[in-house]
Amino acid sequence: MSKVCEITGKKAMVGNNVSFSINKTKRRFDVNLSKKRFYIPEEDRWVTLKVSTRALKLINKKGISAVLKDAKANGLVK
Repeated sequence: MSKVCEITGKKAMVGNNVSFSINKTKRRFDVNLSKKRFYIPEEDRWVTLKVSTRALKLINKKGISAVLKDAKANGLVK
């Protein structure tokens, strides 16, 4: 499975490692993802999502129902 946040759509970026002698080599900046279970009271079920820490803060602020509704509107969640 790919390393993409299911709520925000964040994914890995590409950049450079820069040494002391200014040699540049490619590297990846991965997203800080964690697998979490959320309870949706309207549907009376549990949902498991791969979310970034930023998405967790968003869920704490708005609530899981509102966040899932916005993600479905943006085409990120089925």
